[in-house]
Amino acid sequence: MTGTTGVPPVVVLAGGTGGAKLARGMLDVAGDDLVVIANTADDVEVYESHVSPDPDLVTFWLADRIDDRGWGLAGDTFHVMDGLRELGEDVWFNLGDRDLALCLRRARRLREGATLTVALAEAAAALGVRARVLPMADQPVRTRIFARRRWVAFQEFMIREQAQGPVDGVEFEGIHAASPPAEALEAIASARAIVIGPSNPVISIRPILDVPGMADALRASAAPVVAVSPIVGGGVVKGPTEPFLAWAGLSLDAEGIAAAYRGLLDGLVTDEPFDRLRALRTDTMMGDAQARRRVAAETLRFAESLS
Repeated sequence: MTGTTGVPPVVVLAGGTGGAKLARGMLDVAGDDLVVIANTADDVEVYESHVSPDPDLVTFWLADRIDDRGWGLAGDTFHVMDGLRELGEDVWFNLGDRDLALCLRRARRLREGATLTVALAEAAAALGVRARVLPMADQPVRTRIFARRRWVAFQEFMIREQAQGPVDGVEFEGIHAASPPAEALEAIASARAIVIGPSNPVISIRPILDVPGMADALRASAAPVVAVSPIVGGGVVKGPTEPFLAWAGLSLDAEGIAAAYRGLLDGLVTDEPFDRLRALRTDTMMGDAQARRRVAAETLRFAESLS
């Protein structure tokens, strides 16, 4: 598979804000030849809709439609949520009106027999995104967290319980019945570079890698595989990465990130000294468009130098 310009694609594995920001920077560098494989284990069915938080986050960033709050569509309204609350509904998962429309349509398309791959592609096209945003699997996979002596669905853990730990277990329900879409395997096989975004290794990237056949495809690809560390300045920029790393027995540093992807990486991009494998040390903070573009360009050059 080649990109729309006939050039082998750049593949980014992404989940959460860090992965989406890197994908947006990579769009400036790789253009339409970008393929993002997004985590779908965070998906949730709510309000009769099908919400795919990570693929949608990537899509909104690529479309330059992300809201300043960091999620959802820019300028969206919340009249439906307000109306549900007025009617006494338990509105624990907040969706903007246009965001809800997208997710309602996705649920309908899935009921009609469309794959998640097709439904995501239709949404991306409607928002003017020409790069491809693919799910890690068309089959449903759901992350569950064991905390405070019981298992809870991921979104409920994150939103209802505000990620209050400690985290004592993580499982990906349905993972063994899942398989990567053919489009994802084709992109990996033909890629010129594969980049694991600066996402939570345990809950954002591990579900992607645990889809049967995905890690094998990465190992078999001739493309170099590099990861961008989500640890910036010795800490986490956003999200509950630290408790999940602690549960997995991984340190909160470049060594812990490299260990999370042991056996897959040809290189690591980090802002700290690291000599366990080939590493690019650079400022990895992506606070604006210029920084996102710079990190993406440096990462791609580094990856291609490992070919």
